[in-house]
Amino acid sequence: MKYCVKDFIEAQGELLFAVVESGMEAAKVLCFLRYAKINGLWQKLSTEQADRYLADYFPHYLYYSSAKDVSLHAVSETAIIKHYQPRQRLQMLMQQPSNKAVEEDFKNLLKYFIEYGLESTLIGVTGSLLPGVHNEDSDIDLVFYNRQHFHFARDLVKQLIDEQHLAALDDASWERAYSRRSCHIDLADYVWHEQRKFNKALINGRKFDISLAIDTRLSDINYQKKGLVTVQAKVIDDTQVFDSPAVFGVEAGPIDIILCFTATYVGQACTGEWIEVTGMLEESRCGHQRIVVGSSREAPGEFIRVIR
Repeated sequence: MKYCVKDFIEAQGELLFAVVESGMEAAKVLCFLRYAKINGLWQKLSTEQADRYLADYFPHYLYYSSAKDVSLHAVSETAIIKHYQPRQRLQMLMQQPSNKAVEEDFKNLLKYFIEYGLESTLIGVTGSLLPGVHNEDSDIDLVFYNRQHFHFARDLVKQLIDEQHLAALDDASWERAYSRRSCHIDLADYVWHEQRKFNKALINGRKFDISLAIDTRLSDINYQKKGLVTVQAKVIDDTQVFDSPAVFGVEAGPIDIILCFTATYVGQACTGEWIEVTGMLEESRCGHQRIVVGSSREAPGEFIRVIR
């Protein structure tokens, strides 16, 4: 598809949106405002700040999706003045001289991945490095477009930590990561779940994340929200738990899937594990039920955790 999850798009010359779903809906790209140019400088915005900024200055980018029964941001294709694509940007950064330390750390990380067998053409760079609004304190966000390559990269991160080419996150790094997430689970529980995923580590003291950009194609059936519920369920299929959105196949009475739209709980559990979930119960007209975690971007009160 032309617009893919993890891409960035620019509008008005002063708004940078992260694409949250591949394709389009109602001729619009579904996205979320991440950066705005304020007083001539790019500033990263929280969810609350982004919603308020658009409401005040660009309300036409606020969008209600009737198919998803959720409010988010959306940009008409005709309003897009620049489309940032992760794989193209990665190749550009690899070829040009490094102007900042984060760019040098990025190149060194890619060198490890390539040396151990990953093809750079299968990887993209997203986050602040994608539109070029990074600074010396920026993290590195890599994205993969093939499930097999992504899981190989996770294994490789573990190996590189064991070989001391990379470092596991220290306490301060975990606390910073946790504080950004607005989790509804405590710090110790958050760290326990994250340490099993091997999708983040430190290179030269800088945090990097790897993610999978496979967009789960949901059915066109409309669902209606029924309210927050808490259930316990056994995971019976973890094939798509790192996708966008993450899909957990479960046994929980009439509920057979849990969809997760927030990165905090992506990859949270494996087949055979029991989980506790608080999320939005949704039901189709034909009576099919599912639970959505991340019915809003910050997902207050919603979570997935392994029952230990």
